[in-house]
Order: sequence, then structure tokens, then C-alpha cells
Amino acid sequence: MKKIIKIFRIISTLEAISFLVLLGIAMPLKYIWELPKMVEIVGMAHGVLFLLYIAGAVYVSQLLNWSTKTLAIVVLCSILPFGPFYAERKYLP
Repeated sequence: MKKIIKIFRIISTLEAISFLVLLGIAMPLKYIWELPKMVEIVGMAHGVLFLLYIAGAVYVSQLLNWSTKTLAIVVLCSILPFGPFYAERKYLP
């Protein structure tokens, strides 16, 4: 179980970082300097990590017996910048 939680922590961290890179670097490059390639690359990576995060959250919620409310909060954290960092610290042992 500890290994699965560790993997989820890594996915959570990577998902949060990819979201911040997408918002803070890739989007300005696309819309200010008309360089869309970074959005394509980072956007794809973020999309895959987002799906892994959601699947991981559902799986970990079953392992840790989270309530539906806790799972909903963890999932909602995935759409907020810095949200996965909060969820990781608050809800993972």
C-alpha cells in the first residue's frame, strides 16, 4: 500500500507541475509570442498526468477508505493551480 501511495504522490506532484508550466510558461508563449509548440507538448503531458491523477485518486480512495466528500475534494484539487500539493499534504498519510 505504501508503494501505491508513493506512486500517487509522484503523479500528483508531476500533474501539479505540468499544470503550472502549462499556465505559466506554455500559454504565454502561445498567446503572447505566437509559439504554440510548447502548449502541444506540455498540454499532452498534462492531459495524461491528469487522467492518471484521477484514476489514482479513485484507487487510493478505496485503499484509504475516503468518504465521497474527500474524494470529491481531491479530484477538485486537480483543476486548481497548486491544488494537488494541498490534497497530497492534507489527505495522504
